[in-house]
Amino acid sequence: MQKRKNPEFRKLEILEHFYEVVIQEGIEGASMAKIAASMKINTSLIFHYFQNKENLLIELAGYIQKKYDPRHVREKLRKIKDPERRFDVLLDILFSETDVTTLHPRVFYAFYYLSYRSPKIRERLILMFEKHRDWIIKELEIFLEEGIIKDIDLELAADFIVSNFEGLSFHSEFLARDKPFDLFGKFSKKMTRDYLKA
Repeated sequence: MQKRKNPEFRKLEILEHFYEVVIQEGIEGASMAKIAASMKINTSLIFHYFQNKENLLIELAGYIQKKYDPRHVREKLRKIKDPERRFDVLLDILFSETDVTTLHPRVFYAFYYLSYRSPKIRERLILMFEKHRDWIIKELEIFLEEGIIKDIDLELAADFIVSNFEGLSFHSEFLARDKPFDLFGKFSKKMTRDYLKA
């Protein structure tokens, strides 16, 4: 007899499949039935956990928040004691294709659109970006103290970095065409470095 799964684990599993279905079908085409089919389970189980698609979307916004959070970057930077190297590694990571594409663009832009009609989803996305910005501010405080960056408004600087970082995804999707990601990534990184450097 198959062992029953922990409810939280099962919910996470459903959200992971929902994420993949959105990539394949788009937000409008992603139904509970399609999620259930991809998991080979009964649709009623998804209804049991989420009741309706609106709740499912709000929970997926929370899942996206966690997926966007660069924990691996924080861990990597924490191990670097030399502040100059830490600064270089931070910029390398932030403007790399791997980090920019943590979230699939189809999912990201679908939720960007949904945030205009759902206050709950909008709030989750705002918190996601603010958390990212606040983490960057803490890094900038270290670099300012060490004399690596100039004395500037750190919150404004972090807003600039987050906007620049998000602009890479926009450029890659809508302006780059056949140009390699790295071309604009390196340009954006240089612009950020020049803006920050003491």
